[in-house]
Amino acid sequence: MTPSWLAPYAPVCAAIAALLDPHGEVAVHDLATERIAALWNPLSGRAIGDDSLLDELPVAPGDAPVIGPYEKVLPDGRRCTSVSAVLRDTAGEPRALLCVNLDRSDLDRIAALSGALFAATQPRPPALFDRDWREQIALRVHEFRRTHPEPLDRDARRDLIAQLDREGLFAVRRSADLAAEALGVSRATVYALLKEVRA
Repeated sequence: MTPSWLAPYAPVCAAIAALLDPHGEVAVHDLATERIAALWNPLSGRAIGDDSLLDELPVAPGDAPVIGPYEKVLPDGRRCTSVSAVLRDTAGEPRALLCVNLDRSDLDRIAALSGALFAATQPRPPALFDRDWREQIALRVHEFRRTHPEPLDRDARRDLIAQLDREGLFAVRRSADLAAEALGVSRATVYALLKEVRA
């Protein structure tokens, strides 16, 4: 049975639990008895009436209205992210501690899978890309931008144009158009810079 002092907060707790189900546990700790007063979606193996073990929290409940997010580990080893909020009575005194524990193990697996799926596993095959001047220009511009502050000033753009010219990438028809698009400048600007570096 829900304690009378908890009744105003219970719908909020139930709503949070419904949103996070089945990955989120919501627990309310009674600061007077230091026991769990209510529990939704139990993930931690605890039950209503169990000791709260509030000394596990990173700070004392009275230090701040919201504590966390902070990391915890469930009894079976799963990592979870937790956040706690102090619930006060009508006199403004701390009455309970609301804790939300989000099981992040599925999210960690998704992150690891995504990293493995989208990571380059082998060097770029030269036979596929060395003759693709569009790919070469885009790659050189990308690499240059990673090592130079944005936005590129005129000197930086001139250095990049000089690099592309040294590699013979302006020998192909419409290469200036692609370089202009990659740099975000006009084709006339590319031709002007090219004229400077060849002077």
